[in-house]
Amino acid sequence: MGFLNKLFGSKIKEEETMTEKLNIGIILGSTRQGRVSPQVGQWVKEIADQRGDANYEIVDIADFNLPFVGEGTGEEPGLKAWSEKINSLDGYVFIVQEYNHSITGALKNALDSAREEWNNKAAGIVSYGSVGGARAAEHLRGILGELLVADVRTHPALSLFTDFENFSEFKPADLHLDNVNGMLDQVVAWSGALKTLR
Repeated sequence: MGFLNKLFGSKIKEEETMTEKLNIGIILGSTRQGRVSPQVGQWVKEIADQRGDANYEIVDIADFNLPFVGEGTGEEPGLKAWSEKINSLDGYVFIVQEYNHSITGALKNALDSAREEWNNKAAGIVSYGSVGGARAAEHLRGILGELLVADVRTHPALSLFTDFENFSEFKPADLHLDNVNGMLDQVVAWSGALKTLR
């Protein structure tokens, strides 16, 4: 039996990995008062839950009360909880809003507050802003590359002018549905493939 395990063990492990449902976190990238990211995140989760191909959950960085990197003792309970949460996930969907042509300080700090926990996982991006949050998404892709997160190509980009009423009530156009599902197809496929590396 030992010989067979050596011969076929990695294949068996790979098959077990592929049959388990993946855990995908929908990360809300803003913590400010009056933010709309919870509306966008809930919309993505509702679409995702209808698919039945993974376990999806909303992860709100505001819940973790993270100190700025390099400040505090490093023993804050939120840091440990954040590390455990990021480690428990196989892939991510980032809800990204554009601030001054980039991501929020809160999201950058959350990304920097973990390291190996991000490695060899996949991520999709749903962004919004005056130009669909495109510039923030491009900045995020560079950060994800450094963290060994493979970001997928399909990218739903939402306009503050056409997908939000009075810039505050989220009313997405129907055309975004195909993009969200296309993005999730890629996140699930890549997350499953990358899980075999961990």
